[in-house]
Amino acid sequence: MKINKLAQRLQKVRPMTMISIRIPDDVIDDLKRIAPMLGFSGYQALIKAYIGQGLRSDLERLEGSVELSALIESLRKKGVSEEIISSAMAEVQSFHYALAISEVSSSLFTLIGDNPKRES
Repeated sequence: MKINKLAQRLQKVRPMTMISIRIPDDVIDDLKRIAPMLGFSGYQALIKAYIGQGLRSDLERLEGSVELSALIESLRKKGVSEEIISSAMAEVQSFHYALAISEVSSSLFTLIGDNPKRES
């Protein structure tokens, strides 16, 4: 995400738009139940956090893919072989996969209250 967009997102006062969406009752019940466990003041704050998290992830992935495509094309023009480019891409994808698994594991440990990172 670009620095100026990030700075805008960190401002406390931002214009807001009220929306109305239909969410199944059982999902709302689950959100209400886990929101305080995750440190949120209520389920709506948790919904906003989930939306923001998903949006940031998708923006990073989609904006990064445009930059990545440009980088790959530049490497090809400079004579870097397809084998080296493919090998580097596989290495990056493995790293991102391992990072995603680590984040999911950490979130699960936090949810169940058994986070080994908290041990001193």
